[in-house]
Amino acid sequence: MAHSSLSCCEIFYNFNLTKMVKPLAEAAIDFPIFWRNRDLWFAAFCIMFNPFFWNVAARWEYRTHAITQWFGSAERGCYALAVVICVLGLFRDYRFEEAISGQPIALAMCTENVRICGTLLIAIGTVLVLSSTWSLGITGTFLGDYFGLLLNKRVTNFPFNIMNNPMYWGSTLNFLGYSLRQCSPAGVLLTTLVAICYKIALLFEGPFTENIYAEKKLREEKEE
Repeated sequence: MAHSSLSCCEIFYNFNLTKMVKPLAEAAIDFPIFWRNRDLWFAAFCIMFNPFFWNVAARWEYRTHAITQWFGSAERGCYALAVVICVLGLFRDYRFEEAISGQPIALAMCTENVRICGTLLIAIGTVLVLSSTWSLGITGTFLGDYFGLLLNKRVTNFPFNIMNNPMYWGSTLNFLGYSLRQCSPAGVLLTTLVAICYKIALLFEGPFTENIYAEKKLREEKEE
């Protein structure tokens, strides 16, 4: 037992924390981020706020029909919410760009291959976003089901035949692609936050939307 305890002590005695910290320090130098930059935190706030806002607004509409009453019909209310969501999205994108412009670049990312990869990601992301909007329509894209504007059947054509929630992931690819083209570690960090926020939003949106269509099916069965 004594020999075993001595070996344990020797392990801790020979433990060199510097060897663990050094790679992290080198990574911080190679991929720098100005953490005290206000634009970085403002962009992060906008990224988190947007999905929170549209989920709260849509559920509020579903329970109270307040937006429908304000604008006189469910269609006009949905279009009004769509305009607000788009404006908030454009403002978020602007803050994202401003945050990146105030951050240092990573020389390791400034290669032709990285730029090509970024361009491809933007192209793929744009196709996913635009094709999703085309397939769903304005009301299908911008939470029309919370206004009672339900689709007749599940959309299964491109891009929904290759993935779920292609608009969210297409948007994420656009952020990542732009960050890579700008050689920005801060941009990659903010893109990670975008993906996390979308994932959390889907945890709330998915079950709630399924419940809306389940209620619709029950009503139809009762009417029959």
